[in-house]
Amino acid sequence: MIDFTMDKEVLEKAVERAIENNIIIPTFAQMRDPALIPDKIKQQLKNIGLWDVNSYNLFRITWKNEPVPKGGLYGDVNYFELPSELTGVKARIVALVGKWFPTGSHKVGATFGCLVPRLVTGQFDPTTQKAVWPSTGNYCRGGAYNAQLLGCESIAILPEGMSRERFEWLSKVAGEVIGTPGSESNVKEIFDKCNELKSTHDNIVIFNQFDEMGNRLWHYVVTGPAMEEVLQKIMGEKDRLAGTVLTSGSSGTLGSGEYLKSKYPNSKLAVSEALQCPTLLYNGFGAHRIEGIGDKHVPWIHNVKNTDMVMAIDDNDAMNLIRLFNEPEGKDFLRKQGVSSSIVNNLSLLGISSIANVLSAIKFAKYYELTDKDVVMTVFTDSMELYDSRLKELQEQKGKYSEQQAAVDFEKHLMGVKTDFIQELSYYDKKRIHNLKYYTWIEQQGKELEELNEQWYNDEKYWGNAFEIADKIDQLINEFNKKTGLLG
Repeated sequence: MIDFTMDKEVLEKAVERAIENNIIIPTFAQMRDPALIPDKIKQQLKNIGLWDVNSYNLFRITWKNEPVPKGGLYGDVNYFELPSELTGVKARIVALVGKWFPTGSHKVGATFGCLVPRLVTGQFDPTTQKAVWPSTGNYCRGGAYNAQLLGCESIAILPEGMSRERFEWLSKVAGEVIGTPGSESNVKEIFDKCNELKSTHDNIVIFNQFDEMGNRLWHYVVTGPAMEEVLQKIMGEKDRLAGTVLTSGSSGTLGSGEYLKSKYPNSKLAVSEALQCPTLLYNGFGAHRIEGIGDKHVPWIHNVKNTDMVMAIDDNDAMNLIRLFNEPEGKDFLRKQGVSSSIVNNLSLLGISSIANVLSAIKFAKYYELTDKDVVMTVFTDSMELYDSRLKELQEQKGKYSEQQAAVDFEKHLMGVKTDFIQELSYYDKKRIHNLKYYTWIEQQGKELEELNEQWYNDEKYWGNAFEIADKIDQLINEFNKKTGLLG
């Protein structure tokens, strides 16, 4: 839950730090609608790069950034619609594009939702405490970046098997980078490192994406409305939103699907994971290569009762498609199949987990036999900009890509998506998944059983009115900015 307990003494320290570093904090409302951002801020942004470590880039935590690497301002929501020639289904698959956030991923939004409420209430002291960001990839990047912009020190924790690009970038931004054993699915090892740090350090605050309600909150009140704007723009009178389909990860992005269900009550929320580690589907375990979607547990912030379907995606499909979508021979083959050059040239907008989201949306569309009047919504968390090293590894392992291999990958890993490894959730199916939280969060991480039961038996009250909470945070942000006097 978001805690609004105020510590006025620490808050004054945070205000002084903001004054020293010229830090102005945006509101959730401004992230939804950049038209609300003061002209003073916009003038500054004209000379700032999208990834620059500059506090004004806090105002680029929005889905509406102009898609340019430097000096851009705002426009419509960045989205991408995949044609039937590429997906093999009649349904319209539409995705928000995460590449045009600072750091190249929407996780800067999720981490903002976790850190800023503590800053503006005085629950985090930027002069004495360090923000710890445990993650399977982009979350710790977003956390370290926001910490820098907000005048805070940070520690980034991520599995040592993650892509080289992440570690290289973090070494320049985070105060400390810690690699833990394993890869994407080794989440417990990250939790263990956090517990170790807590036992040896008095000056750290753990921002665990898997149990931070600010993560879900940001997606509910920012990503969800961005999706709604796109739907209002592209849907005809007879079209319908069939569902939102997302990989599980920290479950924060699922908040956007919950928002859409509140606006389109007949739509569904489907959650996918790697077949090699089918936790939600089979209470399973394992390891996989879809970077950024850690598993072997159910995130505390996953509102399971509001989930309609779970499914599993083979990581072999995702890994083969990054070659099809990015190798010159693969692009040429796609053009020959009738995929337009404008679409082919933009397939680098999809990182590995983004491709997993598309495969999940295709599986969803095939399962429900959707038509061209149906829309399926998803998200491109990041782009191939963060995975060049993975592409090179595949080239070294499998040799030069060819048109013949492109044809195999197209038919087998894209057109050949099947409706296997899917479960529509009954009441007790949902309860089974919800109960899995007990082993991670009650037994291992020390949360209260009473709160676990509140999530299920008093769900409407527990998950709360996200917009009321966001409005309250916005009020505190405005008061914080007024105290700094930096807006004039």
